Amino acid sequence: MKFISTIIGFVLFVLFFGFALKNTQEVDLHFFLNYELRGPLVLMLLGFFVAGAVLGVLALTPTVFRHRRETTKHKTTIATLQTTAQQATAQPQPDSVNTQQ
Repeated sequence: MKFISTIIGFVLFVLFFGFALKNTQEVDLHFFLNYELRGPLVLMLLGFFVAGAVLGVLALTPTVFRHRRETTKHKTTIATLQTTAQQATAQPQPDSVNTQQ
């Protein structure tokens, strides 16, 4: 299976490298306030792809931390319930009947 994934990775690399070689012409990006950026098309695409990936990871960060916090809380609750269950089954309570008269 590792061999197949290596072959697929190599084929994808060759395809993307060929795509990069075909798209080397200069492009102009026009922003607000007459700001202009010039560069090769493939670098512009790569830059915007990386920026999108970074923004996606940043958008998911609060959700990941919330799930970690909830998981920690659930683990402590489970540990508490397990210790109370062990204590209840390990030491039976003696009867409180007084046999002396």
